[in-house]
Amino acid sequence: MRGAAGKGNTLEFGPRTVAVVEDNPSMRKSIERLLNAHGLKTEGYSSAEAFLNHATATEIDCIVIDIHLDGMSGIALRHGLKTTHSTLPVIFITAVDDDALEAEARGAGCVAYLHKPFAAASLIHAIDKALATD
Repeated sequence: MRGAAGKGNTLEFGPRTVAVVEDNPSMRKSIERLLNAHGLKTEGYSSAEAFLNHATATEIDCIVIDIHLDGMSGIALRHGLKTTHSTLPVIFITAVDDDALEAEARGAGCVAYLHKPFAAASLIHAIDKALATD
């Protein structure tokens, strides 16, 4: 993704972009508003398939994925990205408290795994961490 060195959440070319893949429209909008308020650009997608069909990977710096999506799951999306050799940092979010699911998500590779409802600061911290390693 755009791996140029920058300060905070912006590069010399502009703000960093976070894709939000969440099938709940109000949750997706809430996350996008939060990230926009912290100087990040966002692209919202209602499904993994919509992300795969419409996202421009070179313009995305990080992705926040709900694990339980209609159609392809968030974990399946992550596995699919890995098969294309994507190094896009991933943050998983879920409303389900399940240790086996968390282990599977972490095994798929993620910067953070957050349980809904999560504190805004937790998501911002996870994104800052993801962008620092990008």
